[in-house]
Amino acid sequence: MFAQKDAIVKLLRDDDPRTVDLVKEQLTRQGSAAIPSLEDLLTMYDERVSEHVKDVMGRIDAAEAGGELTRLCQNFGEQGDLETFCWLLARAMLPGTDVEEWRALLDLWSRQVAQYRSPQDTAEDRVRLMSRFLGGHLGFRGNTEDYYNRDNTLLPRVLSTRLGIPITLTLLYMFIGQRSGIPVEGINFPGHFLARHDGVLFDPFDGGRVIGLAECRQILARQKLELEEGHLETATPIAIAQRVLANLLYVYQGADNGELAGKVTSWLHALDR
Repeated sequence: MFAQKDAIVKLLRDDDPRTVDLVKEQLTRQGSAAIPSLEDLLTMYDERVSEHVKDVMGRIDAAEAGGELTRLCQNFGEQGDLETFCWLLARAMLPGTDVEEWRALLDLWSRQVAQYRSPQDTAEDRVRLMSRFLGGHLGFRGNTEDYYNRDNTLLPRVLSTRLGIPITLTLLYMFIGQRSGIPVEGINFPGHFLARHDGVLFDPFDGGRVIGLAECRQILARQKLELEEGHLETATPIAIAQRVLANLLYVYQGADNGELAGKVTSWLHALDR
């Protein structure tokens, strides 16, 4: 426990925000070693102190997650663990994120999808099943009104708002599909990330709507491109991770947030290694 517990509590109750911030910064620098003592402070049932303590614990967890993410990226390889990548990124960028709570929600939704599967289902039947549940029942769709919002790239925010961008919504279908026996792969299609299950292309950004090659050609035509075989190749996990980070970097650079942009850049460099 903290040797100067009473003094710390008094400072956290101080009316001067600068004093409180200084104490919180000092506690944060102690890292995970301070967690038992911080948990002890929570037993005081002081709402004001508890709020500050939880913030400090969130900052410590975010810093640790950032370090874990760097190590994961350095050793990611072509077949890296995308779900672990997404959870670490969320913890690092959203201090205090309860990953277990969100993972349990994905497990629940996956069980609900799986219970409606039938051995007679075609690949398109399975895609439509997922689309009806995720895009229809739960309302997951593309955030067309605020596309470049940071929340569209961080999985817990996507799960909360039911809004995202093509790549994060595809990741949602991939994680649900992996759990429910409906494997989904990402397609790094130019200008618009897509998903595919057993040869069936679909668009999670548009509620999971099934699309054909003719529509793919239309999307490319707007970019003055013609459909090539490479446009429909399966995206590797490392390519997906790079695109997720690139999207996030674009958001932070646009907001002129140098500190967060620097963190994201460091993870991109780690992936490049």
